[in-house]
Amino acid sequence: MGLAGLEDRLPAQLSGGQRQRVALARALAPAPKLLLLDEPFGAVDAKVREELRRWLRKLHDEVHTTSIFVTHDQEEAFAVSDRVMVIRQGRLEQAGSPMEILDHPATEFVARFVGEVNVFDATMYGGVAHVGAVTFPPCEGAEGVDGTPVRVIVRAYDLKFWKDDAGAARVDRVLPIGDRVRVEATLDDGAPLFAQFPRRSSLLAGILAGTRIAVEVTHARAWPIEGAAPVAPPIAATSEVRSAVHR
Repeated sequence: MGLAGLEDRLPAQLSGGQRQRVALARALAPAPKLLLLDEPFGAVDAKVREELRRWLRKLHDEVHTTSIFVTHDQEEAFAVSDRVMVIRQGRLEQAGSPMEILDHPATEFVARFVGEVNVFDATMYGGVAHVGAVTFPPCEGAEGVDGTPVRVIVRAYDLKFWKDDAGAARVDRVLPIGDRVRVEATLDDGAPLFAQFPRRSSLLAGILAGTRIAVEVTHARAWPIEGAAPVAPPIAATSEVRSAVHR
């Protein structure tokens, strides 16, 4: 358990992470077939929590005890689990591997709940959605007819920004977050959006607050908006000039 040399200490002389390891040792001592962990790292700081996650995952691989790990921390759930269950108001929304949950959310709730996402209301025409001057690629889950109102969900890493004076959005804030940078912007029609990039990404070149940027959506998901009436497609006016030759 990584507690060698601490056997003579009193509980008050142990750190928060060490106390959690003692509690897990006591739970594992009877060799249970099933272990329930109800937010076990909630009382320790972020650095210790990260260390305990790695340690617990390694321990699980060694003892092979099936564990149910209950947490509100999504990063924690994806770091320790082979299979994730997303529960909403006591009902199971989706179960699957971490990659399945992230890449193929079964419901709009799961898509919005897991990870950081942009949410837009749009209308489908020709299999694509448009929000302001931004065109979304064919949206996973939106195979409806033209005029279908949809809610489009785009993850923070499924967007590309780059400096462009003729771009469709303006940067509001550039926020460094550890080894990543969060760029918050507003489309010309007023819709907010954000993306995250590695700190060394070439896409960040010249991007500052007030900069105009081009926006590219690399992947999107959409769900029909319940109860919303279809919207008539825009009418494209065309004119045709005919000439007649009279003899």
